[in-house]
Amino acid sequence: MLFFYILLLFGFENEMPSNTDSALENRVVDERLMPIFKTMEFNERLKLNLESGLDTVSYENTKAGIGQLRKQLGEGLRMGDISLDSIKVAFTNHLVDQIIPHWYGTPWSFGGHTAVPNQGKIACGYFISTTLRDMGIKLDRYKLAQKSPIDEAKVISCGSPIYSVVQGNPEKAFEEIKQLTQEGLYFIGFDTGHVGYLLKRNGELFLIHSNYFSPGSVCMEPLKASRVFNSFSKFHLVDISNNDVLIQHWLDNRNVL
Repeated sequence: MLFFYILLLFGFENEMPSNTDSALENRVVDERLMPIFKTMEFNERLKLNLESGLDTVSYENTKAGIGQLRKQLGEGLRMGDISLDSIKVAFTNHLVDQIIPHWYGTPWSFGGHTAVPNQGKIACGYFISTTLRDMGIKLDRYKLAQKSPIDEAKVISCGSPIYSVVQGNPEKAFEEIKQLTQEGLYFIGFDTGHVGYLLKRNGELFLIHSNYFSPGSVCMEPLKASRVFNSFSKFHLVDISNNDVLIQHWLDNRNVL
């Protein structure tokens, strides 16, 4: 019962230079994942315009509730009311559906390091480190953002496996990544040049990142159609949603970096 109360409470259904970042038209997201957006079909993608309402105040309120969420989930786990798997789902849904959407449309910049959505610019590494920090993972967002993709993967992994995919053919790379991944959120590093989130929902793969190609901003797009994805041949993958050690660090409010 505690778990369902938490779901109801939180609305679940589900300064410094950055690390290397090297610039699709409109913001691209999946209609099923982002009910706060209006959808339209164009060139086989879902291209959306943000609705108003994702302001600084609501973002601060969203962040402020994470401590309570973590406490209640941790207590539920200790009492045996909920499982760690349920906590992983709650964590993922809150990050993907409550934290990240505020950042859509925030302009990309190689040196961007804003901590406030749509105020200033943000590089790919800072988008990852800032959203993880704002989700309540204890880390130094500057240190994490300035690491190479593989070293960033090592920090986020907390010792869990890092999967490397090396394929000269984007179609083969996509199929290998699809086989390697399960439902949930991943960190993805693109060789030495870019980082982002990889989301798998309902069997489909999406890239969430600060995109240096058009639109030159934070967006979500189908992985297979991503110009960034098709520009690389080497990828580093780390599970976030199903990473027991990382999630336990979050529950215990322990430092990751």
